[in-house]
Amino acid sequence: MQTTSTPRLTAADFDQDLLILFDAYVHGDLDRRGFLASAQKFAKAGMTAAGLLAALSPNFAAGQQVPADDSRLKIDRPSYPSPQGNGTIKGYLVRPASAGTRKLPTVLVIHENRGLNPHIEDIARRLALDGYMAFAPDALTPLGGYPGNEDDARAAFAKLDQGKAREDFLAAMSWLKARPDTTGKIGAVGFCWGGGMVHQLSLRAPELTAGVPFYGNTPDPAEAAKVKVPLLIQQADVDERINAAWPAYEAALKAADVRFAAYRYPGTQHGFNNDTTPRYDAAAAKLAWSRTMEFFKANLGDAG
Repeated sequence: MQTTSTPRLTAADFDQDLLILFDAYVHGDLDRRGFLASAQKFAKAGMTAAGLLAALSPNFAAGQQVPADDSRLKIDRPSYPSPQGNGTIKGYLVRPASAGTRKLPTVLVIHENRGLNPHIEDIARRLALDGYMAFAPDALTPLGGYPGNEDDARAAFAKLDQGKAREDFLAAMSWLKARPDTTGKIGAVGFCWGGGMVHQLSLRAPELTAGVPFYGNTPDPAEAAKVKVPLLIQQADVDERINAAWPAYEAALKAADVRFAAYRYPGTQHGFNNDTTPRYDAAAAKLAWSRTMEFFKANLGDAG
């Protein structure tokens, strides 16, 4: 008997006000009870508020592109020192198996505000299949690491010392730079909270060669002159929480003669590159990722 798979839901299947509510929930501005109470008015026949939350939440299996046991990859889980941060941080290191110990251009992968979850590990594997050494630290290491589900991860993240977390990623850059299996060309790509961290690294990490923040908070415009590396800034269209600060920072980057390009993808929601949730926009994500890879190739060197 022939079976047909259920089509994946997209942002268009949900009311925009509900998507805004979900964004507030994801980023800690609304707790679960508050979301469910507010979402009740969007519930329809056969779909409760709890069902809406489940439908909007990540499905890691659906979004996985590269299996965790892919034989083309060599995967390690090293720890590195962060003396000014949280002491020791765990991470996920992926290299093409065929590269051996050859020096490779390197990409630091920075997660959203839920720690090193399966989606971010998958992003690291994708980069390694394109020839890079990819390293994804877990900012939740001092709180026990990614707890295995998004709700607990979000709650833990709210307790994180943000200043020490920034030091942890600065330490990751230094640790990568010192490795004998990197060319010394180090890029960083981050999403949401991680996008904001890429912006912070562009101000403070001398090891950074190029940065790609996806829909991340921008620094104070007064700091823009500190940016000495090229940036590729990826923005969602319907994302007022992030985009409101962009015009002032854009003007400051231009005034400081920073090399940057910024793209805003029409009709997209915050998180449009994350293919584990309905906010994923396949066409925009494909274009944004192709631009990301071209940018890294131009600035880090050919990884092939």
